Amino acid sequence: MKKFLPWIIIGALVLIGYSYFKGINNTAVKLEQNIEEAWGNVQTTYQRRNDLIGNLVKTVKGAADFEKSTLEAVISARAKATSVTIDPTNITPEQLAAFNQAQSGLSGALSRLLLTVERYPDLKANQNFLKLQDELASTENQILTARTRFNEAVKPYNNHVKVFPNNIFAGWFGFEEKAYFDAVEGAEKPVDVEFDFGTSSEAAE
Repeated sequence: MKKFLPWIIIGALVLIGYSYFKGINNTAVKLEQNIEEAWGNVQTTYQRRNDLIGNLVKTVKGAADFEKSTLEAVISARAKATSVTIDPTNITPEQLAAFNQAQSGLSGALSRLLLTVERYPDLKANQNFLKLQDELASTENQILTARTRFNEAVKPYNNHVKVFPNNIFAGWFGFEEKAYFDAVEGAEKPVDVEFDFGTSSEAAE
C-alpha cells in the first residue's frame, strides 16, 4: 500500500488541479457570455435609435426650406455611428472610446436638428414627427439602461479574471480584462427631445 501512496497523492493533486482550472475557465466563459448578451442589448438599443433617426430625417426632409447643413450633419453623424463596430469577445478601451465618440457626435447633431425644428411650426405639428420624438425619448432611456447593465455584466467578469491567483491562469485560457462602457462628457443625460409647443407663442403675444 505504501508504494502506491505517492501515486495516490499525485493523482489527487492532479484531480484537484484539474477541477480548479476547470472552474476558472468555465466561470469565465459563463461571465463572458453575459457580457456578450449585454453588449447585444446595447447594440439593439442604439440600432433602434439609428432607425428612428433615419425616419426622423425623412420626415424633416419634407419640410420646405429646412436647413440643409443641419440635416446633412445628422446624416453624416449617423453614417459614422453605424460604421463603428465592436467584437464583444475583445472589447478594448480604445474601441469603446471610438464607439462613444461616434454616438456622442450623433447625439449632438440630433440635438441641433431638434432645436432647429422649433422654427418650423408645421413640422412641429406633424403627427409622425411627434410620434418619432416620443419614441426617441423612450429609446434614449433604454440606451442608458442597456449601458448600465453592460457595465454590471463586465464587473463580475473582471473581478473573476483579476483576483489572485486567477489572474495568473486566466491568461492561459485567453481571458483578459474587459473595458467598461465609460460615458463621454454629457452622455449621462439623454438627448433632449422634448418641445414646448405653446410657451414661445404665448410669450410673444
